[in-house]
Amino acid sequence: MKLKNYHLPYALILAALPVLASAQTLKDGKLTLNPDGSHYVKFTLFNQVWARYNQSNPGTLVNGYAKPNTFDVGIRRFRIQFFGQLTDRVFVYSQIGINNFGYDSAPKTGFFLHDAVGEYAVVKKHLSLGAGLGAWNGLSRLTASSVGSIMGIDLPLVAETTNDVNDQFGRKLSLYAKGKLGQLDYRVALSDPLLVANAPINTFATFSGRPPKAQYQGYFMYQFKDQESNLTAYNAGTYLGQKNVLNVGAGFIVQPEAMWYRNTGSPDTLTQAMKQVAVDLFYDAPLDTAKGAASISFYAVAMHLDYGPGYLRYTGPMNPANGISTKAASTQVPGAGNTFGNAVPLFGTGNVLYGQLGYKFRENLLGSTTFMPYVSYQYASYKRLADNMHYFDAGVNWLLNGQGSKLTVSYQNRPVYSFHADGTNRVDTRNSAVVVQYQVFFN
Repeated sequence: MKLKNYHLPYALILAALPVLASAQTLKDGKLTLNPDGSHYVKFTLFNQVWARYNQSNPGTLVNGYAKPNTFDVGIRRFRIQFFGQLTDRVFVYSQIGINNFGYDSAPKTGFFLHDAVGEYAVVKKHLSLGAGLGAWNGLSRLTASSVGSIMGIDLPLVAETTNDVNDQFGRKLSLYAKGKLGQLDYRVALSDPLLVANAPINTFATFSGRPPKAQYQGYFMYQFKDQESNLTAYNAGTYLGQKNVLNVGAGFIVQPEAMWYRNTGSPDTLTQAMKQVAVDLFYDAPLDTAKGAASISFYAVAMHLDYGPGYLRYTGPMNPANGISTKAASTQVPGAGNTFGNAVPLFGTGNVLYGQLGYKFRENLLGSTTFMPYVSYQYASYKRLADNMHYFDAGVNWLLNGQGSKLTVSYQNRPVYSFHADGTNRVDTRNSAVVVQYQVFFN
């Protein structure tokens, strides 16, 4: 009996080996933790490389040298995701990476933390509570965009309305709730904004340098046809015809006393809430029931952005320049951030309309590959701009292996504003850029 008892643990291990083997399998970056695969951890890799020719905004300098145009190659985005369903109710999500690494970036720039959240399913599918640094944001569908499934060369940057001002590249320190109630998908969050350093006070509103008050946000989406996953915060840009989706959404972001300014001739500092609302529509579906049929993808959003009187901010994705001449600086829009390189006034107090439309040809159009041309357009009526903004982007995706291997060629056209003697900011000319992107996504 003693000998049999001594060998009993080994017998149990041998008996358990088939179960362990079936539980811990690795496929498509997913390591299963139990026999039915409902508990798992998953690993993904993502890389977008840009090669670009850009017509520079007036007075653009690179290290003090005039550059009327630039050519550059850079890493627009690189991501590593690690997430998993650890138990029936516990989910964890993390992401690290880098953005906008170009020839003017600091050498050996390190990765930074994009996401780190943990959540608990209180009522499975209907209510999960979570906390951490993440993108469970309000306002619109593409305020939290799945960059690996973007239809065009880039997402609508205007949707990330506080990007790198009081958040970390669109991610916020938040307590959030999410879930599905029938066909209604919802998310609400209470966020703790980051401190705004070196915040100036002007006669037009800027983000306040005072300790921030909490930010309230939410987004509600009614899904008429196929249901989309809300496992992570990120919404697909296009399904390439793999789903039949029709969604209508609405959202908001509000932060009391987020902005400050002074009236002309007054020393008093005034504050105002940041208030933003949006409604949007997303349609993505095949045009035929046949396998591999052509498909269409459409997205439109209307936003009302209230940052306070006269707020305006320029942004230049992976800006290929780092300075502006003294002469040109005197005619640029004042107090709106860097206007050199490829920058454009994407954010401001006013109203925005954005739309994108794409058509994916049938599968196997050219060998095992196919194409998806697209167009996108942003219109903005901002209080500080005498001329409304019109920003165009058109291109074509060569889908070598769906979103896993994709080559995109894009033409972009943007307005160039100048400050005039009568005190108005008006469009003087328009500049363009041609961008070629190669995307690899192991998902």
